[in-house]
Amino acid sequence: GIDDIIAGNVSKYIVLPAGYCGQPKKGHLIFDACFESGNLGRVDHVTEFEYDLFIRPDTCNPRFRVWFNFTVENVKESQ
Repeated sequence: GIDDIIAGNVSKYIVLPAGYCGQPKKGHLIFDACFESGNLGRVDHVTEFEYDLFIRPDTCNPRFRVWFNFTVENVKESQ
């Protein structure tokens, strides 16, 4: 569920539409937080232009999520 502990960072996670098979196309976003200070733990695809992003808690204080540090690639114009 939503309250599950998110243990690791997303690493080059490609978000594909439900039921899509094949190679990713322009606009199929690629999220990555597998680098020092990256903290994106999970990505849920909601619609073509909406995603739920789950940020991992801060290392020294698990009650807080102070920063958002991740990359997004493969965007298309006007996305």
